[in-house]
Amino acid sequence: MTLTGPCNAPDGVDVVALGESMVTFLPSRPGRLADVPSFERGIGGAESNVVCGLAAAGHAVRWVSRVGVDGFGDHLVEAIGGYGVDVSAVRRDPARQTGVYFRTAGDRATDAHEVAYYRAGSAASAMSAANVDLGAVRSGRVLHLSGITAALSRGCLELMRELTAPGEGRPLVSFDVNHRPGLWRRDADGPSVLLELARACDVVFVGTDEAEAAWGVSGGAEAIRVLLPEPGLLVVKDGARGATLFEGTATGTRSHSSAEPRAIVPPRAAPVPQKGGTPQAPGRATHSRPASTPGTSQPTVFVPAPSVKVAAATGAGDAFAAGFLSATLRDLPLRDRLRHGHLWAAATLTAPGDLAAPPTRDTADRLAALDDAGWEKLRLGPGWTQATERAAEEVRTP
Repeated sequence: MTLTGPCNAPDGVDVVALGESMVTFLPSRPGRLADVPSFERGIGGAESNVVCGLAAAGHAVRWVSRVGVDGFGDHLVEAIGGYGVDVSAVRRDPARQTGVYFRTAGDRATDAHEVAYYRAGSAASAMSAANVDLGAVRSGRVLHLSGITAALSRGCLELMRELTAPGEGRPLVSFDVNHRPGLWRRDADGPSVLLELARACDVVFVGTDEAEAAWGVSGGAEAIRVLLPEPGLLVVKDGARGATLFEGTATGTRSHSSAEPRAIVPPRAAPVPQKGGTPQAPGRATHSRPASTPGTSQPTVFVPAPSVKVAAATGAGDAFAAGFLSATLRDLPLRDRLRHGHLWAAATLTAPGDLAAPPTRDTADRLAALDDAGWEKLRLGPGWTQATERAAEEVRTP
């Protein structure tokens, strides 16, 4: 997949994300939802998390969605806009409310974790090609989507199909599978829909656990690539072990898409100063290794995740996607794109909420440039992104 070419984004926007965001209520202390006496308000949404992180790193980004004409809708638009995200294409729905959810403080992957969603009939679930500004959605160099949107309603699914269909003016499409079985409970076709959408996109993020739960694929990254040969960049995340990146499409697999391969351009002019932002799940493993997928000539890179002292895992996958897209927009080497994903994820893993300030560009570039031995020694804990240069050196030694 060629990653150079002219920037044809009409508004000069790097990344546009479309999807639902909700007001999140985080418990004031650990325990069951039934026992928690009070909650703190935050924001949560896979796609808006990604663009908040990218905005914090200096990228020009836009969020497109629908919210209710209510205080929670006001809060979402103001909070996401406060990260530097363009929210001018967010529409207000006077007939539907803004979605909210409550969650416990534990890890979402454990049985003890509880999430209570109040999103049925929300303003965002009514999104469709008829009531969304498609020009704004397609105005960036990259359009970022997730499988969550497809599960919200029939209108949302048709909108996703419209945005991923081949055609003139379609930006490069990034897709995070984000399989949420609860959202597909009434639709047995959910896994096949996610597979259909992933096959139509250019950059795809999927976890090995998601692939097994949705599609029954248990053979690791290579087996997932066999199932998804079409994306020009396929990122397979394997939790604390690390992530594998496949580049290049298999011959003859893009008949559903435009004839010419899409391109992501290096960033415009000088880097923009960084503010504060977002990230996915690391741990520990062995060295990065260039390889090739069995039976193909496609470049393959595996990068182990650094060792992280996890505070909360929520939002880490979104942060990984943001870090990877940021590095891809800068046309960094394949290995470094995965390393940036891991580092941005580590920033969120070591913070309590869905959103956390990513490492500064200088810090992330310096750590991503470590040799394999140095990368393997990384130990990241709470506050590491604010560490001084000397403290950062101490943080990454055993």
